[in-house]
Amino acid sequence: MKSHAYTDAELSEVLCALALKAGAAALEIYASDFEAETKDDASPVTEADRLGEEIILAGLAEFAPHIPVLAEESTSEGGAPAELGERFFLVDPLDGTREFVNRTGEFTVNIALIENGRPVFGVVYAPASNLLYAGGPDGAWKAPVGEDGALGARETITARMTPESGLIAVASRSHRSAQTDDFLNTLDVADFTAAGSSLKFCLLAEGKADIYPRFGRTMEWDTGAGQAVLEAAGGRVVAFPSDEPLAYGKKSRGYDNPHFIAWGRR
Repeated sequence: MKSHAYTDAELSEVLCALALKAGAAALEIYASDFEAETKDDASPVTEADRLGEEIILAGLAEFAPHIPVLAEESTSEGGAPAELGERFFLVDPLDGTREFVNRTGEFTVNIALIENGRPVFGVVYAPASNLLYAGGPDGAWKAPVGEDGALGARETITARMTPESGLIAVASRSHRSAQTDDFLNTLDVADFTAAGSSLKFCLLAEGKADIYPRFGRTMEWDTGAGQAVLEAAGGRVVAFPSDEPLAYGKKSRGYDNPHFIAWGRR
């Protein structure tokens, strides 16, 4: 990224600021008597999804107008870029909309930069938890978000080696499948925790869990930012069963992902 029109520090500052702004808008709606609609793929969508995406797209257009953006809501409405090229942004303005609707608090704002099929920088903001995670070339970190919306002190995070006591597995709160349970039964799993949205990647990135298997449909915007954070923390996300790194820009698949396994440090 050094040859681009921005530095890594500028990229981090802008993506974090946009995630915080979109998250603040989501919290205002979360506190209201909002309604959810159903999209063509039967998934829910709210005003927070749409408003958050408008905020992020406007900010990215100002910061890096030459870089295409693949964003969930505009793509679902037929507005995906014709060509993404080697470098593009991925945006999920409200990952975990079901958790948002069910008011579990486990929803996130996800923004990632993809280069040559790999996530090289990502921001995951959990507004209800007042926590922001980020990962890029200089490693991974998390920071609290104050009542004034400002980031607090950054804390470096790293994925952990699997403890001798066994794996802690994390899986989707809303989308856990029998195949997931069958897979976990083949491993030395000591404990299990459920979580919503891209927070599952963050639990691995900060060493609170060891494996996140996903045997169900996900889209690239669901995983890009979380993968960037986890890989910056020393973990891996691989397609299943190929064990190849989960890749991006899969236009022929409609930008959906194969099944994958996210690991901590191995």
